[in-house]
Amino acid sequence: MLAVHADRPGGPEVLTATETERPTPGPGEVLIRVLAAGLNRADTLQREGHYRVPAGATDILGLEVSGSVAALGEGVADDERAPSIGEPVMALLASGGYAEFVSVPVGQVLPIPERIDPVHAAGIPEVAATVVSNLNLVGRFQPGETVLIHGATGGIGVFAIQLVHALGGVVAVTASSTAKLEQARLLGARILINYREQDFAEVMAEHGGADVILDTVGGSYLERNVQALRRGGRIVTIAVQGGARGELDFGALMTKKASVSATTLRDRSVAEKTEIMDAVRRIVLPLLESGQVRPVTDSIYPLAEVAAAHAHFDTGTHLGKVLLDCRPSE
Repeated sequence: MLAVHADRPGGPEVLTATETERPTPGPGEVLIRVLAAGLNRADTLQREGHYRVPAGATDILGLEVSGSVAALGEGVADDERAPSIGEPVMALLASGGYAEFVSVPVGQVLPIPERIDPVHAAGIPEVAATVVSNLNLVGRFQPGETVLIHGATGGIGVFAIQLVHALGGVVAVTASSTAKLEQARLLGARILINYREQDFAEVMAEHGGADVILDTVGGSYLERNVQALRRGGRIVTIAVQGGARGELDFGALMTKKASVSATTLRDRSVAEKTEIMDAVRRIVLPLLESGQVRPVTDSIYPLAEVAAAHAHFDTGTHLGKVLLDCRPSE
């Protein structure tokens, strides 16, 4: 099969699609014939040599795919989650998605709702797992609460806006331009903050503060994130694009009875990922089926043009997901 590796750390040019041995599903695994794969920030970090591949995982890039079931490993047929051969599915991976085939534990595989285009479904698993695990499980979001989302128009942002809105929350977002904020408004955001022109902590204070902050910036936002919370608020940091270190005023945190958490997804165990994907199945699939939440795709590149896909992703101008079409060329 064709699969993408980085032959050395560097920019998009180090990525090439080459012939690689097709995986065989082990016990408890499903072999997926890949239709499409989603790009994520962890992929670019791995390409640059800044993200260690989890132990036992392939160095083929890619954390999420859509496709169809090609084979079932030993014991999978006895699992209540087991898909059928040929069934359209989407899956969360530790790695291996930029390829024509991938094996994945059955607990990380979900059916694709009929109303969702199977190619665009490739952009769902990683963002859905990230948002649900951090917003619902760690952040303990409840209907009626206000959620501040940093990075409104990336893959995580556009999904989180829709999910919070669909679950009855009030969505606040930060973005760098009026155009991006308008896109966020169309997806359900109600408090729109241009971080280049406004202090988001001041704006949130005017609106009574945030109950939950989904933070992709990290250290440089820590102090203002605390200021932006209301009493009992929760900050959940999922990326550190603004630095890994920041100064925390424990007095302010204690006064607000607030908390700060930080998580990663990729290095979790199969059992943990299965629990998260069960929550995605319960919370997200009905919203996809009803149309209240939908995948937002920026662009789709052939697998052979993976370097161009990464170059576009690196610009940060994309709205929603950048995908790779992994079907063999005619």
